[in-house]
Amino acid sequence: MNAVRVKICGLTRPQDVAAAIAAGADALGFVFVPGSPRCLDEATANALVQQVPAFVCRVGLFLDQDAERVRHVLQKVPLSVLQFHGGEDAEFCRQFGRPYIKAVNLSAGNGLAGAEAAYPDAAALLVDSHVPGGHGGTGKTLDWQQITTGSLPLVLAGGLNAANVAAAVNLVQPWAVDVSSGVETAPGIKDANAIRRFIEEARSGQRS
Repeated sequence: MNAVRVKICGLTRPQDVAAAIAAGADALGFVFVPGSPRCLDEATANALVQQVPAFVCRVGLFLDQDAERVRHVLQKVPLSVLQFHGGEDAEFCRQFGRPYIKAVNLSAGNGLAGAEAAYPDAAALLVDSHVPGGHGGTGKTLDWQQITTGSLPLVLAGGLNAANVAAAVNLVQPWAVDVSSGVETAPGIKDANAIRRFIEEARSGQRS
């Protein structure tokens, strides 16, 4: 049995980064999407990333931003993985010399099989309750029954919290889970106890 990996996303404060690390998060997410309440400038993001120890992944989240903007962030912030939530194609995603995660909109019709064909070199596919034009972190739960794992690692997001993440892991069998609003008291403001409970519950799920 393999333990599910856990990403805490939308971090904006040093104390929340510290709490996620102390609780054993595998990855931390930093948002660079204008209009998001969790959006960071480069200086703030760099200061937060400097707290992250070796073997904890530093993920930058982008949504339909141009390549120049992504490169500018990478010059200022030492990210290890990029996560794209918009209409970016595989050629765009792979050009930055970093592993990438591509968010998939299951309501678009092609589902995960189509996404795997379109993004064969993705480090993982992420399924979320994101709606077009939105900025993620909606807190809306997906219909887990429609999700089937394929050949690429699957990251499950969307409406997860400590109360439902173990059941989600049991049903979907994802490689990783990703949470933002489910461990917050307000957008971008995390709760240390909620982070700890979420990670404990995620890893209590049965993943074969």
